[in-house]
Amino acid sequence: MMRIIEGKVLSIKTCEPDKITSVIAKSKLVNVDPAGTSEVYVNFGLGECHILKNLGFENVPSPIREKYDWPGIHKPFDHQRTTAEFFTLNRKAYCFSDLGTGKTLSAIWAADYLMKAGAIKRVLIIAPLSILDAAWRRELFKTVMSRTIDVAHGSREKRNAVINSGTEFVIINYDGIEICSAAIDKAKFDLIIIDEIGHYSNSRTKRFKTLNKLITPEMWVWGMTATPAAQSPTQAYGLARLMFPSKVPRAFNVFREKVQYKVSQFTWNNKVDCERTVFELLQPAIRFSKKECLDLPELTYQTREVALTPQQAKYYKMLKKEMLMEAGGGTISAANAAVLIGKLLQLSAGSCYDEDGSMIDFDISSRFNELMSVISETRNKVLVFAQFRNTIERLQGMLIAEGVPTEVIHGGVSVAKRNVIFDDFQNKAEPRVLVIQPQAASHGVTLTRADTTVWWGTPMSYEVYLQANGRTHRAGQKNPCSIVHLVGSDAEKKMLNSLSGKNLTQITLMQLFNDVVKS
Repeated sequence: MMRIIEGKVLSIKTCEPDKITSVIAKSKLVNVDPAGTSEVYVNFGLGECHILKNLGFENVPSPIREKYDWPGIHKPFDHQRTTAEFFTLNRKAYCFSDLGTGKTLSAIWAADYLMKAGAIKRVLIIAPLSILDAAWRRELFKTVMSRTIDVAHGSREKRNAVINSGTEFVIINYDGIEICSAAIDKAKFDLIIIDEIGHYSNSRTKRFKTLNKLITPEMWVWGMTATPAAQSPTQAYGLARLMFPSKVPRAFNVFREKVQYKVSQFTWNNKVDCERTVFELLQPAIRFSKKECLDLPELTYQTREVALTPQQAKYYKMLKKEMLMEAGGGTISAANAAVLIGKLLQLSAGSCYDEDGSMIDFDISSRFNELMSVISETRNKVLVFAQFRNTIERLQGMLIAEGVPTEVIHGGVSVAKRNVIFDDFQNKAEPRVLVIQPQAASHGVTLTRADTTVWWGTPMSYEVYLQANGRTHRAGQKNPCSIVHLVGSDAEKKMLNSLSGKNLTQITLMQLFNDVVKS
């Protein structure tokens, strides 16, 4: 039995008081029960709690519970406090909570507390390129304003300068680790937070081997993902090897034989107990599903920045130059501003009409890879809103090629066919993903089997945007919902800001034109 006294002392009832007092200096035997149970007082500090945990005591609390002020603009939910407490008690650990449950904030609070407690000095955050700024830097600035924060991105020299600067929170993408491994090694980060640790599931890649060399036994490492072994139990091998190498055999094939059996030269089937093996391997871990997080906001928004491909960037620049020349001849009306901004948004999303009304398709590989990441991060169904029919059909073909059952709704799909698709989506296991033209299904449709909505491109109508978001966020929804925006250009970013501010007026469109085209 363990209880906290005035936030300063742990009172522990135990039959083996010497087990505590012999190793914890700040402890005292205060009472001996005739029945043989003694009471020991222990200083409620982080170091003492770690020792108690290592001694085998269960349900040891973390001082973060009583001694932390939880800074920032967000108020932590119960499950976020529990997750942060878990992190501070485990030097190496996993968080497998669902997408949208606030893992980022829990990790930030836990890291900040460790800094205040003197346990760590510097944190390296490894995350997908698209959310370095949109998620991590933004949340850090909102939460731990007094800390120094920077993103290590760009040239090798620029990245190394950030790493060598002494900045407390350094944020970097996966490929940046390979580019700056020498600088990272010398910087001696105390804590590494790996967002979407599933990117390191393959221990044979250069990406894995580079990071693996940088992790030391005394280092704190927290790995986060909602889908630790989504495709195969063998994916757990890399996650465990990175954090707890002694738990797995050095040879991957030896591990594979523990979780799968060979059917043919190229076919392996999962063993019946493989899930239990993976569960036991990936410990210590904490997980909250969206259903368990009853204290979550009903709707959360997320922006993922995805750089335009070189082809898109080239034509985007050309289009802006042509628009600027057009604007130089006189005043641009609100209607024309909308048309011109619309062209930039079309190109950003991968398809654009030419002067003859024909659709030109651009390389969308970067944005599609990010879409696949979003889909892989949720166990439930996903809606994807895209503006044009050919884009919708392109996405369907690409998703199906990746093994994701997908249906589409656009203006060319009959009402009868739409009803069948909607019914299947709501009541059957497939399709997993529904790609929709927002105008074709932004009103009166219930699609609550999905809890994640992805905007492939940024719309220009607030009403359409609001209604489309309501397809999942409505009566009958059992899970908190996430709205994910994929953005890659300044036009998309500024349009999204207008949508978020509910301020998409004619004046705003003209201002958007001036801001985007003349920048």
